[in-house]
Amino acid sequence: MKKIRSSFVEDVKGIINTARQTAVRSVDFCRVQMYWNIGKRIFEEEQQGKERADYGSYLIKNLAYTLVSDYGSGFGVRQLEQSRKFYRIYPIANAVRSQLNWSQYKSNEYQLYLPTKSQLIKEINKIKTTIE
Repeated sequence: MKKIRSSFVEDVKGIINTARQTAVRSVDFCRVQMYWNIGKRIFEEEQQGKERADYGSYLIKNLAYTLVSDYGSGFGVRQLEQSRKFYRIYPIANAVRSQLNWSQYKSNEYQLYLPTKSQLIKEINKIKTTIE
């Protein structure tokens, strides 16, 4: 067997490693999008335009029962509750950053503080009074 240059081998290994890393990031982002969309659907179904759900825990428990039998334990009650919470924290799809993976979102490390409308109005009024 003829010897090949080590720099050539290192270049090819770099291509493979980059492709693998890209694939992992793509899968992670698809997972993030999936959980965000699940959370959105749960929220829409249970809220139906209201601030509080009428049957939220019942809905999630029944959905988890169905999904776990079809897809496994990764779609249990706890995971569905986290998906709903995830959607509530990031209600705008564009706020879900592609560089973060699901584990980072779940860790609460990257949770955004999203103030309510009334909190924003109070803050604006506070600023106005200090300016005047």
